[in-house]
Amino acid sequence: MRRTKTTQPLKSKIEVPWDTTGLSNAGSAQSMPLDQIVLPATQPRRYFDPEALKQLTESIKQHGILQPLLVRPLDGEKHELVAGERRYRAAQEIGLKEVPVVIRQLDDNAAFQLALIENLLREDLNPVEETEGILHLLALKLGRSVEEVPPLLYRLQRLQNKTSTVTHNVMGAVESDSDNNAISEDESEGDKPTHNVMGEIENPNLDPNHEPFADTDLKIVEGVFEGLGLMTWGSFVKNRLPLLNLPEDILEALRQGFLEYTKARAIAQIPKLDERVAFLEQAIAHNWSLSEIRQRISEKKAAASTVNTEPKNYKERFTTATTKLKKSRIWSDPKKRKQIEKLLVQLEALTGVE
Repeated sequence: MRRTKTTQPLKSKIEVPWDTTGLSNAGSAQSMPLDQIVLPATQPRRYFDPEALKQLTESIKQHGILQPLLVRPLDGEKHELVAGERRYRAAQEIGLKEVPVVIRQLDDNAAFQLALIENLLREDLNPVEETEGILHLLALKLGRSVEEVPPLLYRLQRLQNKTSTVTHNVMGAVESDSDNNAISEDESEGDKPTHNVMGEIENPNLDPNHEPFADTDLKIVEGVFEGLGLMTWGSFVKNRLPLLNLPEDILEALRQGFLEYTKARAIAQIPKLDERVAFLEQAIAHNWSLSEIRQRISEKKAAASTVNTEPKNYKERFTTATTKLKKSRIWSDPKKRKQIEKLLVQLEALTGVE
């Protein structure tokens, strides 16, 4: 079950700058011909659940569009859609001539941020697009490329782990000194400068592992995740970033909502593409549970291991047996020699030797 998100996606805590100067309807809705609205060149959302879109279309047929689309003016009479693509598509499907809109003057950066936030706070956004959307939003807020964000997050995580470890060790050392009463009263109250170890940890400039811009970047990252209210940035690094390393066929199934993330990670363990694709199709068609998927993958690995090892074991056993046979004393026993002769006849028959 997906977590509950805010019911007011356009009122996220994340600040999105825009300028509404000179617009008569900057905060109110008006009707606009649908053919005057165009889709943006870059849209953070690429997949729309057909069933959910069908339900929205039926709802709009009965009740109309309750929440206006957000658009921004372009050159001429055209306006670019910023938020509300599902309503836009449903209106096209129904054949509406006009739709309610709110017009805002937004630059490219603000428009894309607003579209990202609106999409990220939707209930039905799949985990792949959600992860990619968060990376895009972080890139905009940090002033970096999307490709630079994951390494930055991993670096911040390492620095935080180091700080946590050092603080823990130093606290242990301070407690130990206190218990042992190693510092005398005269030494503690003398004129010699004291070195407050805890103070050194609290001051990042005294930390040899400290990076000058890490604090600023960390505050921005924390602000983005606090504003979205979806998860912590630490959870995102641990559980979501690895998702993007999955094979493309698995990612596509996730994007289309055919598969849960936990199932996707299990199926991704199948290394061969053709076997993985066939297994993926069966898992989706039969709606296998996670435990069924794991069991079947385990059985496949066991079967493959048996096929690969059995011939080798037979050869090794035969070689070992013949070596022992040569050194054995059974050749002097007539009864055992007859048994060997029968076995030789069977082996010659199997190999076609006359």
